[in-house]
Amino acid sequence: MEGVQSVFGEYEMAYFGLSKEQMVTYLIIGCAPTILVGTCLGMLSDLIGRKKVCLMFCVLHFSAAVCKMFFSHPSISLASVCLSLASSIFLFGFETWMVVEHDKLGHRLDSLNEMFWLMTFLESASLIGSQVLANWLVSSNDVHKNMVSPSTATAILALLCIIFIAREWRESPPVTFKEYRMSLKTHIFSDKRILLLGWAQSCVQFAVAAFWILWAPTIVADGREVHLGMIYPCLLGARMLGSAIFPWFINGPLPLRTEDCLVYAFTIAGIVLSIVAYDYQEIGILVGLFCLFHACIGLVLPSLARLRTLYVPNELRGGMISLSLAPSNAAILLCFIQRGYNGSIENSTIIAFAAIAMFSAAGCMHLLKQSGKHSPHQNFHKQ
Repeated sequence: MEGVQSVFGEYEMAYFGLSKEQMVTYLIIGCAPTILVGTCLGMLSDLIGRKKVCLMFCVLHFSAAVCKMFFSHPSISLASVCLSLASSIFLFGFETWMVVEHDKLGHRLDSLNEMFWLMTFLESASLIGSQVLANWLVSSNDVHKNMVSPSTATAILALLCIIFIAREWRESPPVTFKEYRMSLKTHIFSDKRILLLGWAQSCVQFAVAAFWILWAPTIVADGREVHLGMIYPCLLGARMLGSAIFPWFINGPLPLRTEDCLVYAFTIAGIVLSIVAYDYQEIGILVGLFCLFHACIGLVLPSLARLRTLYVPNELRGGMISLSLAPSNAAILLCFIQRGYNGSIENSTIIAFAAIAMFSAAGCMHLLKQSGKHSPHQNFHKQ
């Protein structure tokens, strides 16, 4: 659902006659609620249950798909808000639910590590499949009719997911708000290591969002003609490769502390974005750099999930992730406003900020490693 809804992006809006200013307006309308509402959704999932929030994810996608079928200006605004909130849930909801179910079934921690890289790997594979499906749905001659087809497919998928989730799983009773507030204060806001981990997560989210917004304009700069649809699966394939490398560094022939692995990955990603920001490159070199960046992200995502497993209790995991996304969402909104309306910053400046975010995340991982030497983490999960 995430992939089908996001394949066409700007092209879909342009096809239905929206100007650049209107596109920016709708992006800002969609991004703004994620700062407050999106930040609270993770805590809401911890309080009312992960299953209910994952159902909310499906309902939001269904609502967005229905709005796109009636492509009018009010419905575009509503669809943009629904998709932004659904994307916020996607970043924490299913991971948190999977970890809780994993512990409930009594599986060991090493099998959970396998699940993290498989989730990243399969997510990238499903996004490639979504591109294939969306292109197939609009491949006939009646383009106006078939531009609605991806939304129809998304609505059907959302309904199937709602039925499947509602019928197949049950949850234990949620905690009370008072208990949750005390746990949040004790384990999250009073623990320097979790704050470092949260800032690193926020930096990753900002850098990835900035990349997906600017990668196409960067490649087609100076009027270069490129088949972006051929490059998109290459980027996701690189992320799949990066996630597949994760077991080699954790349990394989190249054992490293997770923090060390992340320091190297963040540093390489920061260098790549710095080169893109400050030096003109040919298309081949740009694509290679973009693939290297995504390979690093593919390694980073399961590594951060593993650290969350070591440091964050299950009952606070969703809240911790969503709180860490608030700074990145605010930064993305600010970039939209400054670039889209005021034109006061260039694309290269935003990419440079993303590079700084990567270096900042590397520094957080170094500090996390140093703090771990003096105060070993408390593992909240089965060994």
